[in-house]
Amino acid sequence: MMSSSPAVSVRDLLVERGGRPVLHGVTFEAPRGSVVGLLGPSGCGKTTLMRCLVGVQTVKGGAVSVLGEPAGSPGLRRRVGYSTQSPAVYADLSVGENLRYFASVLGAPRGDADRVVEEVGLGRHRDQIAATLSGGQLSRANLAVALLGAPELLVLDEPTVGLDPVLRQELWELFRELAERGATLVVSSHVMDEAGRTDRLLLMREGRVLSDSTPASLRASTGADDLEEAFLQVISQRAGSPT
Repeated sequence: MMSSSPAVSVRDLLVERGGRPVLHGVTFEAPRGSVVGLLGPSGCGKTTLMRCLVGVQTVKGGAVSVLGEPAGSPGLRRRVGYSTQSPAVYADLSVGENLRYFASVLGAPRGDADRVVEEVGLGRHRDQIAATLSGGQLSRANLAVALLGAPELLVLDEPTVGLDPVLRQELWELFRELAERGATLVVSSHVMDEAGRTDRLLLMREGRVLSDSTPASLRASTGADDLEEAFLQVISQRAGSPT
């Protein structure tokens, strides 16, 4: 069940790097208990936006509120899970050792490491050294760390990259289950066929949000059955609009 107050509220967000604008006045909300997708090509600003949500990105202007607090507030540390594109696990530790270590740092419940390793499908690899994992297995180990402690908000930067279609399907089923339990997920991807699995979809390009709607509404407004075609139509419409 979704609360009336959003899990994430972003208003007129401006980010610059080296004096160059990266995000241009981004505004959106993520309802509680929903799966919100950030979709767009590499370099469009998805990762920068996610860094803003977890409070590790310097912003030029605007406001970012997460679970009713300013992003990055100390009180959010155990309420927000973040999975980066580059795996953030210790290569010389096993999967289980990594998870037990991070669980202790977070103060997660006893047995949480066992729970998350099964949720991401790495139960058979819990004793395997992280350095010997495949790329897909490493991505799932990274995701497992983000799931520790059952955070209220999960910020997942391309969590299915490098995974085969079966594993991607299983993870999206897990994301839906987490949302049904009340968690809010912000998930980035550049894979169009994942867009239809979200409750709300933000199409991004060149640091701007071109569209913020449900997948069904996006299809209806563009007349396109395929979300990739809908995305291209949105880009075309923007290109033809006066600036």
